[in-house]
Amino acid sequence: MSAMDEVLLYRRPGARGWGTRNHVLVLPLVASASGVARALARGTGATWVEHDYEPTPDDLPQNRERILRTLVGFATNPTKRGALLDPMRAAGQRADLVAVAEAGGLRGALEQGRARLTPLLAHAAASHRERAPAGALTLGTECGGSDALSGITANPALGVASDLLGDAGGTVILAETTELIGAEHLLARRAVTPAVAGDIYRIIHRYEAVVRAHGEDIRGANPATGNIEGGLTTIEEKSLGAAKKGGTRTIREVVEYAVRPAARGLVIMDTPGNDIEQMVGMVAGGAQVAAFTTGRGTPTGCPIVPVIKIATNSHTATRMQDNIDLNAGLILEGLETLETMGRRIYEAVLAVAQGELTKAERLGHREFSISRYPFAVLDAAAASR
Repeated sequence: MSAMDEVLLYRRPGARGWGTRNHVLVLPLVASASGVARALARGTGATWVEHDYEPTPDDLPQNRERILRTLVGFATNPTKRGALLDPMRAAGQRADLVAVAEAGGLRGALEQGRARLTPLLAHAAASHRERAPAGALTLGTECGGSDALSGITANPALGVASDLLGDAGGTVILAETTELIGAEHLLARRAVTPAVAGDIYRIIHRYEAVVRAHGEDIRGANPATGNIEGGLTTIEEKSLGAAKKGGTRTIREVVEYAVRPAARGLVIMDTPGNDIEQMVGMVAGGAQVAAFTTGRGTPTGCPIVPVIKIATNSHTATRMQDNIDLNAGLILEGLETLETMGRRIYEAVLAVAQGELTKAERLGHREFSISRYPFAVLDAAAASR
């Protein structure tokens, strides 16, 4: 093992693994507690999220389970040392819970929360990094604001980095089911078993059934307006480029949204195409670092996981230099190759994992949104069983 294949990470107890960051998170279980979470965290060194989920009597059981799984997964991601407002002790997490109503309202909740936040922050401050193999990392891969160069520069370069991390024993999550449509047969050929190949087809067909339930057929359809303006012409063209983020290795597993993979290597997570919801799903599934390619430009980050932004072209890299970490447009200009840029991305993943801040972190990005099942998804899933 070379020095570059070792990283300095935070060791977490039990099966939680290794963390790239050492956050204390204030997490509201419901939307109405978001303001309390923000007020508690500000000025303390803790981080927080806000979201729009508020339980109602007519919530679908499947949605409640999906939302709870996402919140638990996000709260137990190894980038965190402790959490407040979420009851996660059963998951091996150092945590505490403040119920706003039981505390007597905002002032009481702030008083209780600050008293409980102090020891969590002190506990986190006592943590230190230890040597760990690069294989301890799980990398989430994402693309947003794609253009005609996404499948030529940034995505295949990220695929090289994905292969390097997988070869080092790490895990790579390829997500965005909507952007794999048309490439599923190529991905299925790389599945480790026929059952995994079947899972790839299953999540693709399930999403297509949702679209058909709304009277549409996604095959041969045009991508989003911004993608078209960037030079993409069909869903299949977009998918063939998007799939390259995962590299070329064997696909070991397919997991549902916000589920932590059991296998090492390349896995597929069934997520929506929405950038923020996809990122939250991968982080809830254990990703400790993410690489996000973009052609048109997007500022999305994450509250607890570092997100490396990679531009597909030099124009976007220059125009959004405050947000972009790496410029894969240099490949088009002959200044880099896919292999050299892929190595740069891999080395950036290791450097960021050890504490180097990304642009999104410096800018304070904390986007967070929980994916819900539309009714049609549930109907399609039931029909597929």
